[in-house]
Amino acid sequence: LPALFKGELQNTEAEEGGMATLRCELTKPNAPVEWRKGDITLYPGLKYEMKQQGSIAELVIYDLKLDDS
Repeated sequence: LPALFKGELQNTEAEEGGMATLRCELTKPNAPVEWRKGDITLYPGLKYEMKQQGSIAELVIYDLKLDDS
C-alpha cells in the first residue's frame, strides 16, 4: 500500500529573509518523500533542507523570499 498523509500541510507564516519549516506525518515510517513547489522538485542545498525521522518529514526553507509563498 502507498504511504498517505495523515493530515494536510498547515500554512506557515514567516518573515522575508527568515526561515520556515513545513512538516507532514505519513502513514508509513521512512516512506520516501519528494518535496515539490508546483511542478518543480526541490532538492537539498543552501535554500532547502529535508529531514525525516520515522513517519515525520520536514522541509526547511532558508532565506525566504516572497516567491517562496
